[in-house]
Amino acid sequence: MSEHAIVLPKLGPVEIGLLWFVLASALIGLLYGAFLAWKVLKESRGSREMIEVQQAIQEGARGYLFRQFSVMSVIVVVVAIGLFFIYKPLYPTLPHIPWGVAIAFLAGCIASAGAGYVGMHLAVRANARVANAALSSFKKALEIAFQAGTVSGMFTVGLGLMGATLIFLIFGENAMKVLIGFGFGGCLVALFMRVGGGNYTKAADVGADLVGKVEKNIPEDDPRNAAVIADNVGDNVGDCAGMAADVFESYEVTLVAAIILGAATLLDPTFVAMYGGMAAASAMALKLIIYPLLVRAAGVFASIIGTWSVRGEDKEDFNPMWPINVGFWVAAGISTVGFFIVNLLYLHGPDGKTDFRFFFATLVGIILALVISHLTEYFTAVDKKPVEEVAYSAKTGPATMLLSGFSLGLESSVWSIVAIALTIISSFLIFHGNLALSAYGVALSGLGLLTTTGFILAMDTYGPISDNANGVFEMSGALKEEDKHKNVKASRIVAKLDAVGNTTKALTKGFAIATAVIAAVSLFRSYVEEAGLVETGIQINFPEVFIGLLIGGAVPFLFSSFAIRAVGRSAFMVVEEVRRQFREIPGLMEGKAKPEYFRCVNIVTAAAQKELLAPAILAICTPVLVAFALGYAQPLQGAAALGGYLAGAILSGQLMAVFLSNAGGAWDNAKKRIEEGLLGGKGTEAHKAGVICDTVGDPFKDTAGPALNPLIKVMNLVAILIAPIAIKDISVEVRTLIVVVMLLALGIAVYMSKREIAYEVGITKK
Repeated sequence: MSEHAIVLPKLGPVEIGLLWFVLASALIGLLYGAFLAWKVLKESRGSREMIEVQQAIQEGARGYLFRQFSVMSVIVVVVAIGLFFIYKPLYPTLPHIPWGVAIAFLAGCIASAGAGYVGMHLAVRANARVANAALSSFKKALEIAFQAGTVSGMFTVGLGLMGATLIFLIFGENAMKVLIGFGFGGCLVALFMRVGGGNYTKAADVGADLVGKVEKNIPEDDPRNAAVIADNVGDNVGDCAGMAADVFESYEVTLVAAIILGAATLLDPTFVAMYGGMAAASAMALKLIIYPLLVRAAGVFASIIGTWSVRGEDKEDFNPMWPINVGFWVAAGISTVGFFIVNLLYLHGPDGKTDFRFFFATLVGIILALVISHLTEYFTAVDKKPVEEVAYSAKTGPATMLLSGFSLGLESSVWSIVAIALTIISSFLIFHGNLALSAYGVALSGLGLLTTTGFILAMDTYGPISDNANGVFEMSGALKEEDKHKNVKASRIVAKLDAVGNTTKALTKGFAIATAVIAAVSLFRSYVEEAGLVETGIQINFPEVFIGLLIGGAVPFLFSSFAIRAVGRSAFMVVEEVRRQFREIPGLMEGKAKPEYFRCVNIVTAAAQKELLAPAILAICTPVLVAFALGYAQPLQGAAALGGYLAGAILSGQLMAVFLSNAGGAWDNAKKRIEEGLLGGKGTEAHKAGVICDTVGDPFKDTAGPALNPLIKVMNLVAILIAPIAIKDISVEVRTLIVVVMLLALGIAVYMSKREIAYEVGITKK
């Protein structure tokens, strides 16, 4: 019996009432986000020059995102149609379910894209307001930046929770069959937005830095550099829109995994016996399904209160990271109290006693969040020893600095995976080895980790807003105005906000990576159930399974290759364009003429769209290929091979993601440490070494690393979706057709990657 065949009891008045409460909490989150947006937009944008820079960034970001949506929409519609026809034969007596899955998939896509768009929409309007506020108040600048970031967080949790709750209210006891489509939609859009936005932001950033900082020895956001507007646009489409979509799908997939595994407990005879028969076990399983939604509702209120705790001070030596950390602890503490109360009042067994094991399983996720936060901050924060060591290594040039950052990233990935392993072990200890409940407990830990999603995403979006504020301040020429002393002080404020923003972005990436692995492990258990592998297991001694493991472990490397090569290719064109403008525009270097910013914006916008297809093909087609190509002799063996594939992808994907993100973050903040005056400060050889290492780390931390999160989850969800078909005894002809189509698609993806770079750099002719 597979999970899609589970029959749950009908939702009673209590469950319906609780769902309406959850829906109300989602609406409160959305209203709070709207209120903060109104509050931020009331603030002054500053001088005419600041407004001009802000509007240029806003137009570039909006234009890019609409082009990306138009490219994505074609693929999204095709996948939705495919899902309908995949699920139609599985539910011959429930014809509304295939329609529900397809529509839920589209809804997940729209919600994920919407969360990203809202976050970016306000971020590109808040940057000038933060820069202008810095002229008068450190406190005000910090609070505007964080409140603007909170809008993104509130809309992400509000849309995610509202979508899942509406599916329950519409489909009732069959909602878990439809939710998989909602989660898949969020994941697929996040993959697109992460890859496209990451390519855009880092191509512009690398191109601007290599010419501006290294060749021309001018500041990072100098208005003479033709790529600076594209660079600031990239911060928004990558770190605002991309991360919001990424966190949305993490938020949604951990919820979906917990709900699916809560229902799957009915497949375990031990669970049924524990609760005295199928009737009582079904009632308890229904509670386990509603519990994750209630935990999420508690998290909305905890995040709101946490954001209230972020308060700045008007002191020059004030560290903005301190109130942000306080806010996170407040949100985590209130979340813990919230789901303790939910467990106490709702999760009663047949004997009427409260089972607190579910509270402890969720609490493990909060603890994991704190551990990941500490590890990420330790390895990437500008004031910590590892980053200081990386910065000092620049004294002997970029080679030693690269080696230092590489070793730091490699080490950090080990401790992160140890933390995740201990989390999984904890779940098995809490539930005394019961496989069904232990798997549900692992999903709850992912739920706990992202309970404070509203606050976590506020931390992340604060980063690019403060980064953009720094750019707006410099590009507007504020330092050249009359009150220079005041403006120099304000410049230090926005620079400090920017440096802390790098750490908060790194923290969010750490959370996203950890939840990707936790969610993937949870979905892996669901896949094992769906593929009918519970009794046989996935035995690595079988050649097909071992081959699947090898292929799965290799895919994150190929995916990272696609992403990093794309950045290098796009950055090459940006560098050439910036050089051309310095050569051909008279008076540009002297500040007597303006660069043609739109040319660099157009280059990276067009280049980013070209890179969307290959990663999506890799994520969708490779699991299908493994399942069908290795299942000729026996379909179940092909399903087991796909299980091995997922295990390999989860392991190597997590290691790669943490390594890339933390190494890149360390190089970035080491460069900033040098810019603060270490080893002579800006303009020195050490600073040039820092810039080179930062440009290497840019596609690591903002393109390839973060994009591995949705990749892992997309592949797991694809596996669950195709499992019922993969285990069927289909004809050799049909199986061969599927294999050939998948191979052709993957071949096209690899060819596109290599053909484009050959053409762009002039190795071959058109």
